[in-house]
Amino acid sequence: MPLLVTGTIGIDTVHTPTANAEEVSGGSCAYFAAAAAFHHSPIRIVGAVGGDWPEGHAHLLESIDGLCLEGLERRSESKTFAWGGRYFDNMNQRETLFTELGVLEEAPPEVPASYADSRLIFLANSHPSVQLDLLNKFPNRKLAVADTMDLWINIARDELLALFKEIDGLIINDSEATQLTDITNPITAARAIIEMGPSFVIVKKGEHGAVLVHADGIAALPAFPLEEEQVVDPTGAGDSFAGGFMGYVAAKGTMDFSTMQTGIAWGTVTASFTLGSFGLDGLVATSREALETRMQEFRQIARI
Repeated sequence: MPLLVTGTIGIDTVHTPTANAEEVSGGSCAYFAAAAAFHHSPIRIVGAVGGDWPEGHAHLLESIDGLCLEGLERRSESKTFAWGGRYFDNMNQRETLFTELGVLEEAPPEVPASYADSRLIFLANSHPSVQLDLLNKFPNRKLAVADTMDLWINIARDELLALFKEIDGLIINDSEATQLTDITNPITAARAIIEMGPSFVIVKKGEHGAVLVHADGIAALPAFPLEEEQVVDPTGAGDSFAGGFMGYVAAKGTMDFSTMQTGIAWGTVTASFTLGSFGLDGLVATSREALETRMQEFRQIARI
């Protein structure tokens, strides 16, 4: 069953305490798709880039088996979404240096007619009204999951709450869950979000792992332990986590609690490879065998 994702495809500039990277591949949609493709295919992309999108970035996505790029619009007269950020010493905090919206200020990309039979939908981070508009194109969907961020909680809360009424699941980090609910406990915050519409919520806690709150139970898993020198760039790790999770769920074809619990483990392991390089390089350089080896290590660590 095809898995469709929409979100940003961007050009990132990243500064860390130990290194800098200029104009690397990025964007929520790109990270999600690259991660999901380890577990399932096809992964259908709906997104847009401008005429300044580097050919190297295009070749990178084209090199990933299982991605369908029919829904990727190239707008020659437009600018690609671009973001720049700086991470602090502990790599858990960052500041945004610039954001250039580019194609995000224009009409959303069209959904190809060939994508009409998509039943599994992931709405990677973008404006909630754009997410909802795309979701409405798939009235026969089987599972719809969304991601969001602090910006939309601040400036588009009403649209976000409208989206929550239409989705099955939400993936959100712990600070955003607190911002949304005024509740610091991630489990209690997730239960409050479920009251807003979704049937399950996954709260990401960075180096402290993630927690799934579902009608059939609660599951908490740690992050994959990495040495300090193994963490090069945290950008896109959350999107890669979502891609690994959704890719596994799509491959299994079931949406029960046990499948989602295992999906979180695969999402955690997949995201750990993103941390090891700038941009998509860590995922693209990873093999399925390396992923499975790390998963075996994680099963022992997390006792799953």
